[in-house]
Amino acid sequence: MQALSIIVAVFFVVLAILHIYWALGGNLDIRKMIPVVDDKPIFSPGVLGTFVVAIALACFAAVALALGFSRAVSINYQPYLKFLGFSVGAVLVLRAIGEFKYVGFFKRVRGSDFATYDSWLYSPFCLLAGSAFLFLATNQT
Repeated sequence: MQALSIIVAVFFVVLAILHIYWALGGNLDIRKMIPVVDDKPIFSPGVLGTFVVAIALACFAAVALALGFSRAVSINYQPYLKFLGFSVGAVLVLRAIGEFKYVGFFKRVRGSDFATYDSWLYSPFCLLAGSAFLFLATNQT
């Protein structure tokens, strides 16, 4: 369980760093990162929003580590940790399923760079990471 939590945490730390890079002005090919319609993004992420996403991703990494190493700590916070693990897992699995228009396995708008990346990378990652969180939370005692 500890190895799984470390692997999940590393992925989320990398994603958090990537979002910080973008927030600080790093090169971003928006057509691959944001749903687009008629070659125009459906929304334009700002610096603050990108930093907020980076913080959320870093928190996901912290939850993954806490789930994997909770037995090594003597503080009894498992019920809260279990709730957080199930919550993060549910959010990620729901993201993989999508909102049935622009993102997720069941999206209707296809044919863009984002849609391709979403089908082959983003949604499968969310499904696997969400499943890992659910597994880690289920195995809390």
